[in-house]
Amino acid sequence: MLIKFIYTLFLALLIALFVGLGIESFYQAPKAPEYPMNTIMGKQPGCEPNVEQQKLEKEYTLLQEKYTKELKTYNKNVSIVLLIVAIVILVLSLTFMTKIKMISDGILLGGVFTTAYGIIRGIMSDSSQFRFLIVTVGLIIALVLGYMKFIRPKEENLLN
Repeated sequence: MLIKFIYTLFLALLIALFVGLGIESFYQAPKAPEYPMNTIMGKQPGCEPNVEQQKLEKEYTLLQEKYTKELKTYNKNVSIVLLIVAIVILVLSLTFMTKIKMISDGILLGGVFTTAYGIIRGIMSDSSQFRFLIVTVGLIIALVLGYMKFIRPKEENLLN
């Protein structure tokens, strides 16, 4: 019994990793700018930075702001893709993969983990409305999933 639980959990983690790494492989995150190290190296203790150092620091600040904005957009896009993939995984688990309970449960849990990952990435976006939308979608997924997995089978048993 314990080995089945461990296998189900392992399969779920692998599915979430597969989806996350797949997205990362084909839709890469923006690259963070490198801090100009020569501004640190050129600074003397107690001295004001020279004009060149100030220019490099301003350029870095602008690049950092651009990167932050791009990263928030990236997280928003990744969140959307993750939730779409999670819904597909959950539907597959609840419809086509019901014959082998252990595998079905692992895929289902993998879809739940993917949903959670999508919500986390959505929370890292810039928009409070988007964060609310993502949490709402997650809540709807959880409610539908709970109904389909736990309540609907009991209703079907009562009819038989």
